Amino acid sequence: MDEEFETLDLGDPRRDRRAKELLKRFAARPTASIPGACEGWAETMAAYRFLGNERIDWRDMMQPHWERSAERMGELPVVLCVADTTELNFNGQDIEGAGPLSYEAQVGMYLHATYAVTPDREALGVMNAWMWAREPRDESGQRGGVCESVRWIESYEIVAQQAAAMPGTRLVYVADREGDIAALMQRAQELGEPADWLIRSQHNRALKGEAKLWETVHASEVLGHISFVLPGRGGQKAREVKQELRAQRVTLPGRGGVALSCIEACEVGAPTDVKPIVWRLLSNREVPDAHALTELIDWYRARWEIEMFFNVLKNACRVETLQLSQMERVEKALVLYMVVSWRIARLMRLGRTCPDLDASLFFDADEIHGAHVLSKKPRPNKPPTLNQMIRMIASLGGFLGRKGDGEPGAKTLWIGMQRVMDAAITIQILREGYDTSV
Repeated sequence: MDEEFETLDLGDPRRDRRAKELLKRFAARPTASIPGACEGWAETMAAYRFLGNERIDWRDMMQPHWERSAERMGELPVVLCVADTTELNFNGQDIEGAGPLSYEAQVGMYLHATYAVTPDREALGVMNAWMWAREPRDESGQRGGVCESVRWIESYEIVAQQAAAMPGTRLVYVADREGDIAALMQRAQELGEPADWLIRSQHNRALKGEAKLWETVHASEVLGHISFVLPGRGGQKAREVKQELRAQRVTLPGRGGVALSCIEACEVGAPTDVKPIVWRLLSNREVPDAHALTELIDWYRARWEIEMFFNVLKNACRVETLQLSQMERVEKALVLYMVVSWRIARLMRLGRTCPDLDASLFFDADEIHGAHVLSKKPRPNKPPTLNQMIRMIASLGGFLGRKGDGEPGAKTLWIGMQRVMDAAITIQILREGYDTSV
């Protein structure tokens, strides 16, 4: 974790040290409260003073991670920049500056992030983020403040700036239905589309005459097929999905005149008791053949990674239970927990996609030692592989590792990580000669 804050500059070395120490504490005990993550009352009070310091801006705290993410992105030919918004519910807490959520009676804030991943789903980091609270509706039912759709346009603009600075890397902006905004597509066209975009459609737009966009696309010929395994969730079992692929290149009517490819992936042969999966996507990229069409579908499927990132942030790091008194304090804490959440998600994916990497590239010697001690396994003569280490950690969090269980998920990994970090700290204390007779 040290390298993520290596270039941190908060205007005072003491602030830098405190931020780095807090990052380590939160990473060691991601599910704990702030007092539970800190070691003692003095450290807890120092943490609260740091989070309450008005001279510290959360963007300055995030800057080193943004820079490290950009470095990782620049080493790759293609990077998917997945954008999404999530609600953070603070109901029952008295937080100054919080506002209403989707339901007006709920209280909390919003986080909009752009999350960089590879086409193979390796998480590279958070590229940019916005945090805000909504204003309450007035007597006429209107809500003040900046229009929230602007966040999507601004996030694309930042991705476009990054693309201009990385001529050897193709950046693809990926968004779900909420990003289906004509102004975003027009802005991308105005900028010359330095970054490609791939957005799930929310609107069945009118074409010339009486034609509708998606009826026109569905009536076109099938260009290819794709199949994949849909993971089980929400009480539904994993199942194989087969889809027919169609695409049309159109220019939207109106002043903008945006030219785009319209892609439909429609499930065939779905079980009678489930709703067929249909994805309708929009992209600036042309689709000359079935290979290019399949590639775009695969890129869109990587959008799930930001959902997993938010899941870790809310359910592993439990950021909705921070019990901080002001929005500004919550924002600073969220910066630290976003970096912790990225690390957990990245380790899980790398354990699957790059299983034979040396575990010592990601864990220090005491963490590897601690995992073996807790697993009651002898220390190996050479470092274990990343996959071996991930499975060992996940087993400490409840992963059974049976033949049909597949690879560990994020939840067992974050629970196991907490136990391993505790063991590593214990090993360090014993090495320093702590008198166990006290």
